[in-house]
Amino acid sequence: MFSSLIKGSVLSLTLAILITGCGDDNAKEVIPAEYEVKISNLTNFQPLSPVGLIFNEGEGFFKIGSPASLALEKLAEGGDNSDLLSTGSTSASTSAPILPGETAMLMISKGTGDLKFSAFSMLVNTNDAFTGINAYDLKDLQTGDSLVIDANAYDAGTEANSEAAGSMPGPADGGEGFNGARDDVNSVRMHMGVITKDDGLSSSVLTEQAKFDNAVMRVSIKRIR
Repeated sequence: MFSSLIKGSVLSLTLAILITGCGDDNAKEVIPAEYEVKISNLTNFQPLSPVGLIFNEGEGFFKIGSPASLALEKLAEGGDNSDLLSTGSTSASTSAPILPGETAMLMISKGTGDLKFSAFSMLVNTNDAFTGINAYDLKDLQTGDSLVIDANAYDAGTEANSEAAGSMPGPADGGEGFNGARDDVNSVRMHMGVITKDDGLSSSVLTEQAKFDNAVMRVSIKRIR
């Protein structure tokens, strides 16, 4: 009788330990990874529109050689990141533009599932130039690890790069932002840079200050949990 009680107690204790262990594993699985993200503007005279971050499934928010989505067009022409933010399982955004030479910091959690990281912003003294990180996989970044990604400038291909007065939303012009009409090649490509009035484009309101080279944005990512 006494021996049976001991065996029963040991069995109960073993089961309790196993259940507790499984509970810890499950708890670890549902705690989302969290990241500290610093965004730096590397340009001379191109404010970056409020920078958005997302984690989501899929191939990313743009593809070279393919037409821009409406959400990307709104970002690239007017700096409006709200539609792209809405595609994220989790998202974060700066509340204001990032000026040349400045750095902003955001926190974002990954959530659960096989999610990729993206960041995006408009170069506002342009017609439809944008920059970003497109569906980057951070699954191998361990707690305490960091990485730095330099992002290039892209042309959304939705608005002709006229640089004309009234056609750009940034402080160099203060003109129109998003316009649903598409009058360019209608495919995303690398941006060739601006051709200013100092370069002989008489219709341009931009000076050589607005010119930029790649990279235009630096994103430093540190996993903190």
